Amino acid sequence: MLRVYGIKNCDTVKKSLKWLDKNEVDYEFIDVREQPLQKETVNGWLQKLPAESLVNKRSTSWRDLSDQQKSLEDSNTVAELIVEQPTLFKRPLVESGQAVHCGFNEKLWSERYL
Repeated sequence: MLRVYGIKNCDTVKKSLKWLDKNEVDYEFIDVREQPLQKETVNGWLQKLPAESLVNKRSTSWRDLSDQQKSLEDSNTVAELIVEQPTLFKRPLVESGQAVHCGFNEKLWSERYL
């Protein structure tokens, strides 16, 4: 079963959940505003994805960070920032077995999840 992390009012998350439902893919949705992220979870993502791939640099939260926070060199700091401000990670984030993927791309999702 897929674990899908996101925010329920995010347009991309809505589109991806609709796609999963339409294609009858079994998943669990975790709204990170209702169920806050744990640092261990984010550290697990950072072991599988580089911070550059995980962080949403187009978000308002990103623009509000200091230059030092934006360095992304220390994964511990990145994890803390994402736990504090969950809008910093690219959504949706999908855990599938040992793999972690960010964002929605219908073609790639069809290859991975169907």
